[in-house]
Amino acid sequence: MPSIINRRTPGPVPADLRGRGRPDRMMAALGVVAERYVGVLAGHDYNRDHAGHNPDSAMTLEVVDRRIVARDEQVVALAFGTIDGGDLPAWQPGCHLDFHLPSGRRRQYSLCGDPADRSRYTVAVRAIPDGGGGSLEMHALQPGARVTVRGPRNGFPFVGGGSALFVAGGIGITPILSMVRAARAAGMDWQFVYSGRSRDTMPFLDEIESWEQDRVFVRTDDEHGVPAAADLLGRAAPGGAVYCCGPAPMLDLVRASFPHTPATALHIERFGAPDVLDGTPFDVELARTGEVLTVPADRTALQVVRERLPGIGYSCQQGFCGTCRVRVLEGVPDHREARLTPDEQRTDMLLCVSRAAGERLVLDL
Repeated sequence: MPSIINRRTPGPVPADLRGRGRPDRMMAALGVVAERYVGVLAGHDYNRDHAGHNPDSAMTLEVVDRRIVARDEQVVALAFGTIDGGDLPAWQPGCHLDFHLPSGRRRQYSLCGDPADRSRYTVAVRAIPDGGGGSLEMHALQPGARVTVRGPRNGFPFVGGGSALFVAGGIGITPILSMVRAARAAGMDWQFVYSGRSRDTMPFLDEIESWEQDRVFVRTDDEHGVPAAADLLGRAAPGGAVYCCGPAPMLDLVRASFPHTPATALHIERFGAPDVLDGTPFDVELARTGEVLTVPADRTALQVVRERLPGIGYSCQQGFCGTCRVRVLEGVPDHREARLTPDEQRTDMLLCVSRAAGERLVLDL
């Protein structure tokens, strides 16, 4: 779940988040093509000075609490603790965990608990019956069940100062929740717009409606209609930041409308795959069968390959988790991710976002 931070005035290219002593090459590239905006992508690991532990290390955690947090009973909050009851690694608002589920699925879920409580990690998951199965598998977990996780990682960093407008849609409340709590505790100037289909579908609504009512606007489609840009961004403060997480149409609207606001920074977290906007068609050959698949300009290689190999591993669909990594036997990839090192890119690619620099790739599939 990576974030994008857009700024009205260009700033310095951030340091490499892997801890290497050079500017991040992805950030440098984005700075060249978009002088007005700086993208901060979350495919890199934490710097250990900030993380306090290696987020690639697997941890076995146990479900210690399970509760329903939406009135339609389709959102469950799951709290996980260590087997021995010890403290968990520290985290900050915006962090997520990589879950390695018993079925082999890998999914990312944002932490929505209290960072000061080192005894548990809490995530909230909406059941999606026609999804990829991960949400239903999470819903089936009961107290005492054990799962493997990696993290925490932060692809949606919260800056605890200045003015902030928080915008959440539906289950996009999960990373925003801890941010608003932190803003309240820090005495920041903040505003919050929480949107959803109906009040019954919106998680954590009881807590949110107990906050300062002059700062919170709960809007529902069934009461107010589909939100316009002014509904979502009208409370943005001059020189402030906007933090937004929700469904793709909301994110697209916020991104398109943000330049017309007085705010100067936009932080977005996207659930699911972004649209392919500048692709060109290419062919993918599956080396183990010889079958050749055509990837259209508006689809990803992962989407096309999954139609032939439905069991292929994938998760974030945004180029940072590495689950869909595959070896390239022939051809030159057009790498569009922020996960692989230059050495790894010589032999491998991530199917979810990367494409071909030429007309054809041969993959070890």
